[in-house]
Amino acid sequence: MSLLTKEQLKTFISQNNIQSVNDLYLSLKELFKDALQEMLEAELSSNLGYEKYEKADKNTSNSRNGYTQKTVKTQFGEMEIDIPRDRNGEFEPKIVPKYKRDISGIEEKVIALYARGMSTRDIHDQIKEIYGIDISAEMVSKITERIVPEIKEWQSRPLEKIYPFIFMDAIHYKVRTDGHIINRAAYVVLGVTIEGNKDILGIWIGENESARFWLGVLNELKNRGVEDVLIFSVDGLTGIKEAIQAAFPNSEIQRCVIHQLRNCFKYVSYKHLKEFSRDFKSVYQAPNEEIAKDEFEKLKNKWQSHYPYAIKSWESNWDVLSPFYKFPSEIRKIMYTTNIIEGFHRQLRKVTKSKTIFPSDESLEKMLYLVSMNVIKKWTQRYNNWDMVLNQLLIMYPGRLEKYI
Repeated sequence: MSLLTKEQLKTFISQNNIQSVNDLYLSLKELFKDALQEMLEAELSSNLGYEKYEKADKNTSNSRNGYTQKTVKTQFGEMEIDIPRDRNGEFEPKIVPKYKRDISGIEEKVIALYARGMSTRDIHDQIKEIYGIDISAEMVSKITERIVPEIKEWQSRPLEKIYPFIFMDAIHYKVRTDGHIINRAAYVVLGVTIEGNKDILGIWIGENESARFWLGVLNELKNRGVEDVLIFSVDGLTGIKEAIQAAFPNSEIQRCVIHQLRNCFKYVSYKHLKEFSRDFKSVYQAPNEEIAKDEFEKLKNKWQSHYPYAIKSWESNWDVLSPFYKFPSEIRKIMYTTNIIEGFHRQLRKVTKSKTIFPSDESLEKMLYLVSMNVIKKWTQRYNNWDMVLNQLLIMYPGRLEKYI
């Protein structure tokens, strides 16, 4: 519904001699200033209980006491306005709060631009171009520091008591620390709730990957309320298997089959790659573990002499590669690969690709948090066929899910 009729718009355009977009912008700026001033006057009238120049209706000892000039930042750039005062000093306007000089929502805009991966210089240029407001790189950094307490609160928030699936993997970045550029890993834990919805449970930056580190992460999840996890899907992360067995001894551990295949293919000659890959399909697509072992033996007899390391890596990790065989296809599709978390990593890289080096761990943490919040907002649908998946899990893990449903 239009706020103005066509006739009123025509009158506005004619009276202000608007002939270009710039003329329109300047006219709207003046209109905004006038409207803002009127709103301040109306606030004071409401506070005093009588309109300006209508002292006959006055029912208070308090009264108007002139103006204080104030420069504020708005979406139309900087402008000077007159803040009305009362004699008792009790009036505090809501529309332009005391001590506040930025009423443009500029801080939220800076954070939104930062969340899209823009550099502080790019943010400065865009804010200057659109709003006519100068904002330094230091100011951008100070504005984004507002979310640090929010990050800490998010990272320590209470979690669900049970997760049917949890995925764990790492993504790597370069960070400047003490004058040196070093590699930092961001370890992501993604959970699937009992309702079939995805959620990022936490992101840990910069720790050395080890069983001790992963045990600390898992114990943190437990301290935040997680009592049980049915299935962990992970890559070949150092120490992860031992940590899961210590923290959640009843949980299934599934190593990502796709990652395992990629690791194998590194040691296979290009001329054999297609044939080797085709042979392996009969292993990981087998209907059960017994048939998978038979197919693996055939593959082993064929390729052992050519690629012993590739074969050995499957043999030594069979206990964490094979759990998915006992599940139906609906559950297999979820657990046998960490593609779900890789998809999340792609969203992170899409935004952070322009950042070749982060100036600090905190700047990396802020960026990953903001991107994560944007991604999570889009996760509105639960897994396909989730009711079927949940029913299968109820049968396969009796007594573990019922009390949480």
